Amino acid sequence: MSGDQDALPRWSFGDNPQLADELLALVLARTKTATCGALWQYEAEGSALPAAGERSVVLDRLGRPACVVETVEVTIKRFAEVDESWARDEGEGDRSLAHWRREHEAFFKLEGTFSSDMPLVCERFRLVELLESAR
Repeated sequence: MSGDQDALPRWSFGDNPQLADELLALVLARTKTATCGALWQYEAEGSALPAAGERSVVLDRLGRPACVVETVEVTIKRFAEVDESWARDEGEGDRSLAHWRREHEAFFKLEGTFSSDMPLVCERFRLVELLESAR
């Protein structure tokens, strides 16, 4: 990995190692081109929201760098405002809105934060580079 990637933020998808690898595989297959998170989480952590043009390194379940992605769009949407197009671009399950709502509602309920009007940080991204652990 070049020095340029060393300076990039690093993160993994999901809330457990298995999910991290499952979602990473969808990114590597170019099926998953979007993700979202609760706005409150960014605020609680004092984290800046992602911005178009920013790049980051996505890690696998073992914390190994797998790829570089670039944010292409960030919007704030209420849970209930997420549409079929967004669900398809998140790439999970059968890619339907019904599946997206069911799985994301369950996830946010586990965190104790779900409501249909909760604001989400919705991020579209593109795969820029495969790194050693993904080859």
